[in-house]
Amino acid sequence: MMIQIDWSAVKQVGRKPQGLMLTLVINWLVKPFTMTALAVLFFEYIFAPWVDLQSASAYIAGMILLGVAPCTAMVFVWSQLVKGDASYTLVQVSINDLVMVVAFAPIAGLLLGLTNVTVPWATLLLSTVLCVVLPLLAGMITRNLLARRSPQAIGNFIQRIKSWSVTGLIGTVVLLFSFQAGTIIDKPLIIGLIAVPLVLQTYGIFFISWWAARRLKLPHDVAGPACLIGTSNFFELAVAVAISLFGLNSGAALATVVGVLVEVPVMLMLVALVNAWKPRGA
Repeated sequence: MMIQIDWSAVKQVGRKPQGLMLTLVINWLVKPFTMTALAVLFFEYIFAPWVDLQSASAYIAGMILLGVAPCTAMVFVWSQLVKGDASYTLVQVSINDLVMVVAFAPIAGLLLGLTNVTVPWATLLLSTVLCVVLPLLAGMITRNLLARRSPQAIGNFIQRIKSWSVTGLIGTVVLLFSFQAGTIIDKPLIIGLIAVPLVLQTYGIFFISWWAARRLKLPHDVAGPACLIGTSNFFELAVAVAISLFGLNSGAALATVVGVLVEVPVMLMLVALVNAWKPRGA
């Protein structure tokens, strides 16, 4: 799947800021807090008879980390599937990444603290640097170096590393499930309980975003990706931070892995909805 970026169009995105604002509001002012509220509601109240307090706290922590980690790379896949504006999507993701550098750790620390989870701030900040800041800097430096060579250098580089990117993503997912395979097999009830608020969160955020996009009268090729950006998660970051903070076999890490299980099939359903709701002629 090749994503075509019109770099001249990228410069014009600032003239249509509504889609960017929708993405930022949903990702940073709505989604983390609704995820926290759902996690607490289900694991401190509704599911309390089946889950002990210590495990419930760990699952809540993992779901909070998912809620504070909005999607980045997979957004381009969802955008392509709904025939979104690739240039606009690129700007949305880029700004979202920049905000993540400064907002992820403070919001995650705040919400974890509010749910009485002890936050090792040094580890949280180090995880943010390793998983967000360094990859972002590496991408910026690589792009600048390639741009100095020739206008085609960036496209050629992307084509060369595409297969390695897919291999890396698949390898990451395989490792995640391998480490948690025993728990997934031994505790299917827990997996199901964790999945319930995650699914509700995913659908809830999508419909809130779609309603807002309609109110803002966003064109379909901007509204679709904007809603999907806010709905999906940067699960690699959430998993990495959960492991760093709480350990590989922790309940928090398990909750983030369940997020991976839930996200792909649900997101594909939402992609189908976006395509079904596409206006004629759009």
